[in-house]
Amino acid sequence: MSSNGSPLSSSAPSSSADDPLFEKWRKNLSWITGLGLSEEEKQIRQKERQERIEPLLLKKCNKVKDSLMTTSPSIVFMLRHLRLSGCLVEPEHIQCVPCGNTTAGGFSPELGGILVCSQGFSNRKHMENTIVHELLHMYDHCKFKVDWGNLRHHACSEVCVRRRAILSVAQNPNCPDRQAAETAVNEVWESCFNDTRPFDEMK
Repeated sequence: MSSNGSPLSSSAPSSSADDPLFEKWRKNLSWITGLGLSEEEKQIRQKERQERIEPLLLKKCNKVKDSLMTTSPSIVFMLRHLRLSGCLVEPEHIQCVPCGNTTAGGFSPELGGILVCSQGFSNRKHMENTIVHELLHMYDHCKFKVDWGNLRHHACSEVCVRRRAILSVAQNPNCPDRQAAETAVNEVWESCFNDTRPFDEMK
């Protein structure tokens, strides 16, 4: 009741959902976190993020790659031995590309080069180790004419620890299953593990 006895008019407080500022804040938060978006909105958000972030990741990847090719002792060593084996590797033979977060890179015998995944690295050392690993494949391909469709050839080129060698060979499209990968690695392990070229001169 009012002071003069007439009833007071009442109004419900405005809902935050009806507040345009709140709604704008809610949409911005959803866009940042991805929460509360429809499937269509999620796809649009992912495309926008890729278009905005991928160029930055590619630029960073190329900058780190170019630096490593002149400052990393392991990479410089491998480049020198590839050159001595008749395979000159120029910066354009190691390409940064957007290829997702599932892999760090790979050697392409068909292209004669290395693909470095711009989104696949946690730090500079990770990229360095990946490039060295792929340069070893390039060295074997250049010097020994590896048949990458042959699982034993692939296994022999994986001069890293046995478990990683099995995992890598298992990803070969010519490998039917993990057991075949283990068999290939086991068959070549002793001879290939003892063949440490081109690192012999570092002993």
